[in-house]
Amino acid sequence: MGSSDRQQQLQAFWTQLLPANSPLPIEALALLDEALTHTSSGVTPHHEQLEFLGDAVLRLAASEFIAAAYPQMPVGERSSLRAQLVSDRWLAELGETLGIERWWRIGPKASGDPTAAATLQAELSEALIGAMFKIAGLQSVQAWLTPHWQRSAEAVLADPHRGNSKSALQEWSQGQGLGLPQYSCREVSHRHGDPRRFHCSVTLPTDLSAEGWGGSRREAEQQAAASLLDQLVSC
Repeated sequence: MGSSDRQQQLQAFWTQLLPANSPLPIEALALLDEALTHTSSGVTPHHEQLEFLGDAVLRLAASEFIAAAYPQMPVGERSSLRAQLVSDRWLAELGETLGIERWWRIGPKASGDPTAAATLQAELSEALIGAMFKIAGLQSVQAWLTPHWQRSAEAVLADPHRGNSKSALQEWSQGQGLGLPQYSCREVSHRHGDPRRFHCSVTLPTDLSAEGWGGSRREAEQQAAASLLDQLVSC
């Protein structure tokens, strides 16, 4: 895990996250270090296995949060809300809020690419959730995430299309009798963390079209939809 300085840094970070569960034993510190060590660093063990676990924990915790906070919400709306509360965008925002870049270990190429920051924040935040689950259990994860989700859920419900331009564009196009938007995506880069890895175009009848890029197909589609919505607003 490295020097005693690194151990002290990790203890400080954990105390910031869950003060009631501090200090951590050395085995738990090793898990936390693993979660914050990105594959680009060339160090093993790295974050990937904990990120995989964190994905499952995040979805379960979000489902329980929504069920408790909005018991009357229909299942379809719950799914839509959960999608936003577990999205890469939300995870990147969480990482930024935590200042996770102060604690992570990443490779020189990644550190020299400011456009990859959001991807790194999202991946390591999800790995952090996986580590927290293994160290402190689901209830602690739930309690820690709930205040973050409360703020985000309120914002999403106040503006259902916030961060979901595809839904907004589809609603507009169907309201205009134009049918569904048509998306065409392709991978244009194989570089890890490239925010322009995928290119997507979206079209509607009457020669309406726009394009977008993103680190995933979903992000590229969202950006393309947002670009077309911007065109419609300016018309």
